[in-house]
Amino acid sequence: MADGSGTGTFWTRASLATRFGLAGGLVLVAASLLVGQVVASRIEDSVVRNTAIATALYMESFVSPISQQLAESDQLSANARRALEEVFTNTPLGERIVSYKVWKPGGHVVEASDKALVGQVFPPSDGLRGAWAGKVTAEFDRFGDDEDAAEEALGLPLLEIYSPIREVWSGDVIAVAEFYEVNYQLARDLVAARRSAWLAVALVGLSVGAVLYLIVLGGSRTIERQRRDLDARLRDVRALSERNRHLRLRVQEAAGRAATTTEHAMRRIGADLHDGPAQYLAFAALRLDDLRDAQPDARAQGELDGVRDALAAAMEEVRAISRGLTLPDIAGRTPGQIARMAVTAHRDRTGEDIASSIDISPVAGISPAMRICIYRFVQEGLNNASRHGGGSGTRVALACRGHRIEVQVADDGPGFGADDAIPQFGLGLSGLRDRIESLGGGFSVRNRDEGGAEISMTLFTGDET
Repeated sequence: MADGSGTGTFWTRASLATRFGLAGGLVLVAASLLVGQVVASRIEDSVVRNTAIATALYMESFVSPISQQLAESDQLSANARRALEEVFTNTPLGERIVSYKVWKPGGHVVEASDKALVGQVFPPSDGLRGAWAGKVTAEFDRFGDDEDAAEEALGLPLLEIYSPIREVWSGDVIAVAEFYEVNYQLARDLVAARRSAWLAVALVGLSVGAVLYLIVLGGSRTIERQRRDLDARLRDVRALSERNRHLRLRVQEAAGRAATTTEHAMRRIGADLHDGPAQYLAFAALRLDDLRDAQPDARAQGELDGVRDALAAAMEEVRAISRGLTLPDIAGRTPGQIARMAVTAHRDRTGEDIASSIDISPVAGISPAMRICIYRFVQEGLNNASRHGGGSGTRVALACRGHRIEVQVADDGPGFGADDAIPQFGLGLSGLRDRIESLGGGFSVRNRDEGGAEISMTLFTGDET
């Protein structure tokens, strides 16, 4: 297990040149072995065949005249046998030829240096069949046929040659002469040929591998250099991204603190309006009632009634503004609970019917500024739907998807108009957009295809940790 992991790690971390050197080296070694074997075999066959042909032509001048009687007979005469023995015994040729056989069709031995083989029948070998086809065939130091046992036992480098014996006047093959020549020079030539072939293949393989490796090495170094540059740039980008993330978080925290501070200020203003101007207006209304009762003139009383109604309307507006500026207790509430509180407050104030689809699941990482933003978004959206859409078909949707909060407020009113302009009123949709975007969220408005307007908000929260 560990070895496999180590090998995988080494291969993964190795450069392109190293991978090519290992894989290409294995391929080149295998290819060189294959090519070397083929080339060496071809050279050996060529050398053996050429040597065999030269020897066969030389031998044919001695053997063919003696063997012409085999065209009409399946055996040699006594004189022909003695002639063959003298050729292979008392001549320089006999010093090189250690054994011979004369074959007739069907693997029948009609004459041989080993008289025990005369008259026997053996399965024809490939070389014998090739000679009957009119070709000189040869094998060097390869034994395995039944009739080769005596020659193999000698332990000498023997060239086994099958030479066709042709009839002089017709050219037909009438017999096959097989003889074994001791050829030390051929053995040395084959060793030298094999060495030269393997050396040539090795040099070519090494040259090709070296050239390819140098090409790949240059490309690998370029790639490694570019990779190092990219890694350095990636580290810089990551560092810059991390700094930007910290800055964004600081901006969002600052925006959250500013929103919280603003809400506290608005709460104080609402309390001051309720405890200050509203009380003075109430006191003025009471004093106005006393003053009206003291007026004997009906016309003067009517004028005072008008002033009293205006004071009452102003006092109601001040109290409404005071209530709008003051947030309910939303600390520790889930986004869905906060949205429901805004919906309930609007329904209680206006009596409008509001449809809702609100997920009250808890969300990790929600900040106080986000809670305030959710409440103000729903509050402002419902106010807009009431003022500009007539409260027709008003609905609120809130969904919590992991660390993403999506809120929509829609109505069936006339919409935003052809130019999709964002109107400015109260806190204003543009103010909502600024508040939401300062927290890293998204804000959009649109006219619905089926009629009416819709505003949407998306907030992203982080892990609690």
